[in-house]
This record gives sequence, C-alpha cells and structure tokens, in this order.
Amino acid sequence: MTIPQDTALPERERPEEIQAVAVRHPGRWVAVAVIAVLAAMLAHLMVTSSILHWDVIGQIFTYPTVLAGLGRTMGLTVLAMVIGIVGGILLAVMRLSKNPVLSGVAWIYIWVFRGTPVLVQLFFWNFLGALVPTVGLGIPFGPTFVTWNYNDLVGLFTAATLALGLNEAAYMAEIVRAGILSVDEGQTEAAHSLGLTQPQTLRRIVLPQAMRVIIPPAGNETISMLKTTSLVSAIALEDLTRAGQDIASRTFYEIPALVAVSLWYLLLTSILSVGQYYVERYYARGANRALPDTPWQKVRRNVFSVKRAGGAA
Repeated sequence: MTIPQDTALPERERPEEIQAVAVRHPGRWVAVAVIAVLAAMLAHLMVTSSILHWDVIGQIFTYPTVLAGLGRTMGLTVLAMVIGIVGGILLAVMRLSKNPVLSGVAWIYIWVFRGTPVLVQLFFWNFLGALVPTVGLGIPFGPTFVTWNYNDLVGLFTAATLALGLNEAAYMAEIVRAGILSVDEGQTEAAHSLGLTQPQTLRRIVLPQAMRVIIPPAGNETISMLKTTSLVSAIALEDLTRAGQDIASRTFYEIPALVAVSLWYLLLTSILSVGQYYVERYYARGANRALPDTPWQKVRRNVFSVKRAGGAA
C-alpha cells in the first residue's frame, strides 16, 4: 500500500530509558570482610605477640651459620636441578625410543625413583657405604686398578646432591616427555624431509617448541626442590633449616628461628617465581599474538594514566 505524500505520519513515542542496575555480589563483599578481619587479626598477633621477638628474628636472619646454610641450600638446589634436567631429558628420549631395552630401563628408573620417598633415598645414599665400602675402577669381574673409600668419596653434600638430583630426574623425565609429545609429528617429518638427523631434529625443532609446555612445571619443580632441600637436615647436613634448628636448640628461640628461616625461603621462592614468569613469557612469543604486560608495565601504565587524568582535571 502506498501512503499519499500529503498525509502526516503518526509520531512514535520515545521508548523509556533503560534503567541499568549493576549486578550485586554480596558474597564477594562478605568474603572481603572475612579476609580483612583475618588479616587484621594476623597483623595484630605479629605486632603484639611476646613470643616472636622481632629483634631476635633480625639477628637470626643474618647470623653467620644461617647465611652459610643458605649458601648450601642454594647450591643443592642448583646442582640437583642441573642433574634432574639433564637426566630428565635423557630419560625422556630413552622412554620414547623404539628400542625396547632403552625404553624399559627408563621406565624402571622412573618407577623406582618416583615410587620411593625422597627421605628414604637420602638415607640410602648416606649409608650406602655399608653395602659398598669401596668404589673402584677396573675390569668388570676382574682386577681393580684404583679404589676409594665410599665415605671419603661421597660426603654428606655429595650424597644429598645425588639423592635429590637423581630423584628429580624421574619427575623431569615425565615433564619433558609430555612436552615432546605435545609437538605435532608433522614438525619431525618436515625436519627429516630436509635432511636433519634425529638428534638435530630433537635439538633444533622439537625441544624449542616443547619448552612452552615444559617450562611451567619445570619452574614449579625448581621451587619445590628449594623447599625439598630442607630434608637434608635429617642426615645432619648444615643447610638453612638445620642452621635454624641448631640456633633454636641452643637459645630456645624456636619460633623466632622458624620465622627467620621461613622468611629466607619466602624470599628465594619469590625470586624464582618472578624468574619463572619471565621465562614463560619469553617462550610464549610464538604462541600468543601479543605478550601480556609484565607487572612493572601494568604498574607504570596505571600510574601514568592516573597522572594524566589528574593533569587533565
């Protein structure tokens, strides 16, 4: 139907404005209130408690034996993770090998070291001299040319390093294996078509792409290793935890000693966490279109935006 041009069209009424009401989240505010009360109670306890002795905590925090134990803890962590990473890569490659002997040996190793507690392995390596009094070099089932006493060759620090490192290799093997399996098989086939050998393909093509999957759990294992080193105090190795225990037993300041040691662990794990964040960000370059802002970039952006808003006002 055609409407004549001289006919006035009826005016349409304006629709009422939408009254937008923000969604309320009372549960969030209740949770915030509970957390605030608990935080206030904890802060009050930290400030008013007569057991903490913050001056004593400060002295223990920088005590020479504590600093020496801190150095041993850091050394154990680094050496154990180096052994664990190198051994984990070798075990992962063996586990994925088509050779049944290599694959079977890797599976048995992982089964044994993941199936027994770390503390038991520490005791085993510490007391292995009772089973193997001497260690020698020579012909198997034949003459021995050079021999050493086991207890002289493997001290407390070496026993702890071997126990932690070999145990970590079993866990890193599964992490590396998962990372290798996450890489598409087409990558390996393309590398082989270009003439790359299996080791070259693994080193240049597969492992760089697998790092995006390997790094997060490997970082968690490093932080866990730092804390697991506290178990070496059971074999009388003077690490950070053992140093705090010795001070507590001499001075009867148990809580201050524990707090000082815990502060060191918190500081070290925080540094490792920051390092893990940046390593993960580095290896995420090929997977994400835009890298997420770092914490410093977020703070700088927010601060500058507030300054610009204040200047405009």
